[in-house]
Amino acid sequence: MVLKVFFPSCCSLAESGILIGRWISEQNSAVVLAVVHFPFIPVQVKQYLSEVQRVTKVSVSVLGSWSNSKQEKEESLSEFLEDLGTIFSHEPWIQISKEGDSKFWSCSTLQKRSNNPKEEEIILVYYDQRKVMLSHLHPPLDTATSADHRADDASKLSAIFDTVAKSKMLFMTDRYDDGPIKLTHWQSDGVEASIIVELMKQASISGICRSRVLKFWPLSFLWSKLSTCEQLGHRLQHLQVISSGKKAQTQAQVMRKANIFVSLLVDVTLGILLMSWLYKKNRIGHLADTLIPMADHVAEELQDLLQWLMGAPAGLKMNRALDQVLGRFFLYHIHLWISYIHLMSPFIEMILWYVGLSACLGLTVALCILSDIIALLTFHIYCFYVYGARLYCLKIYGLSSLWRLFRGKKWNVLRQRVDSCSYDLDQLFIGTLLFTILLFLLPTTALYYLVFTLLRLLVVIVQGLIHLLVDLIDSLPLYSIVLRLCRSYRLAAGVKFRVLERRDGKPLRLLMQINPLSYGSVVQTYRLPTYSCYPRDSWTSLCKKLFLGELIYPWKHKGEKQD
Repeated sequence: MVLKVFFPSCCSLAESGILIGRWISEQNSAVVLAVVHFPFIPVQVKQYLSEVQRVTKVSVSVLGSWSNSKQEKEESLSEFLEDLGTIFSHEPWIQISKEGDSKFWSCSTLQKRSNNPKEEEIILVYYDQRKVMLSHLHPPLDTATSADHRADDASKLSAIFDTVAKSKMLFMTDRYDDGPIKLTHWQSDGVEASIIVELMKQASISGICRSRVLKFWPLSFLWSKLSTCEQLGHRLQHLQVISSGKKAQTQAQVMRKANIFVSLLVDVTLGILLMSWLYKKNRIGHLADTLIPMADHVAEELQDLLQWLMGAPAGLKMNRALDQVLGRFFLYHIHLWISYIHLMSPFIEMILWYVGLSACLGLTVALCILSDIIALLTFHIYCFYVYGARLYCLKIYGLSSLWRLFRGKKWNVLRQRVDSCSYDLDQLFIGTLLFTILLFLLPTTALYYLVFTLLRLLVVIVQGLIHLLVDLIDSLPLYSIVLRLCRSYRLAAGVKFRVLERRDGKPLRLLMQINPLSYGSVVQTYRLPTYSCYPRDSWTSLCKKLFLGELIYPWKHKGEKQD
């Protein structure tokens, strides 16, 4: 059977002592968390480990002994390390020794309770304790492999990652602390101040040197502040451990809050930059001066288009009476729109000035107001589309109903189906007459509907691009992407093992490295939920609605009813 020992690479230069960590019996693995140095009292070590187990809920115990022959002074130390197995009584007892400057380590297991001890193949796996503790292991997104196999691999890795991540209290004590237990493990940033303070304390042992140093009040003040920072750092770490036990938050929730905060910060920053650009060099006034001529130009283009439709567009023969009625009806609306624009022209600059202030709330707010302004400026196009669509839809449904009349059928409203029906001669005559009239008027109505539908779709596409930009700003996990770029190990998709050394009679040494998530997986995993509106219809349904003349709202909000 293969025994896997996960050893932190930061402990490779540690002094001789005992290994503390967690034993995972299901995987026949041992996760080493720290090395306890000599001298120590076994009772105090047991009390400390019980306190760690109570706070972290991790079954931390003494796994074995660690011997660094380069720092040993007595040959009897190795025998003493073996005898510690009877005090702590862990089964199996792991013995790891480093032979001077050699690259190869010796690793063996001692099973005193077993009558027939079996020789196990041992694999030493080195891991970066800091990266493993700060990283979050994500479930695999690959659907090609078996789900059971992926879940089994993920559970094996998650047990190791969770063991290191939950053992934060163990990393609060280091070899520079004044206490009965001295450990070697990864040193956090908050403990680095204690190293500086310890060096200053050692340098100030001499009374003469200390008195000279304290004569300079800036150095004295700095020395006292460093001591205070050291105590404050330990207190904050202790409070973090206690608060994490009371109110546990998953990594996904923390990342979601960070993504929301960064997205909001970037949104407001871009909005302020846009606002400063608008109010610089009186760009609001220039925009207001060009808005009215632009609206007049659009109205003139629509008038020319209607004049073209009222003649013989593309050589098509239209129904002249209906063509003139529809053309004059739409021209009247354009005249009303031009009058409305010129009536509002004195207030356009003031409205834009106040609208520009909304950019301080964020770029997305300014973009949404821009979409509303486009909708207001193209309201006449929307009215033309609604008029043409309703008229075209009325004729389509009229023709389909009269077509069923010719076949002796009718639509049953109560049962929502087509039933057979017998009609008399007068009904058939009136139906034939109406069918002929609607059929010959259909090309004229369909042409107006087609033109105004294309104009409406052009406006919808512009608004849709603005909505997509707003959705991109709101939902893009910027914090996770920056974290993936700068600290790729924080978002782990798995691990890979690299062979360091392999030699007969020595344990196989592997280096465990973290595989980061791909950028696509980061966006897919941490994408923020938005309330943007998306087309809920398929392309087939959309084409069907366009053909039947039904009104289409491709950017309608979710939950709202459609006409």
